[in-house]
Amino acid sequence: MYKRIDADEKAIALINELKGRYGELMFHQSGGCCDGSQPMCFEKGDFKLGYSDVCLGVVEGCEFWMSKDQFEYWQHTHLTLTAVDGRGASFSLEIPLGKRFMIQSRLFTEEERVDLEELSYIEE
Repeated sequence: MYKRIDADEKAIALINELKGRYGELMFHQSGGCCDGSQPMCFEKGDFKLGYSDVCLGVVEGCEFWMSKDQFEYWQHTHLTLTAVDGRGASFSLEIPLGKRFMIQSRLFTEEERVDLEELSYIEE
């Protein structure tokens, strides 16, 4: 099974720093509010998920969510979470540290596409 989302070393280091400050975390891929379409990091449970959200996978123990509508555009891409210097304009936890999470993407190969990890959803 191939993952839909991964994190690079920069993102992993920042996630671990934020976990040390805040505990369990979660991500939601912003759909254009605030800082464009950026991954936003929250304390687990601080972002209200609903039936219109889909979980792409887990990075460093943190669920990574996006809306189903947005996923329709991104379903053919592998995402890599990274971190860069620079302050974004969102409510994400890393912003006060002068950092921001970003997404890099590439199309899945045919081999990957036919053997992807399952998505998960909010259960009723």
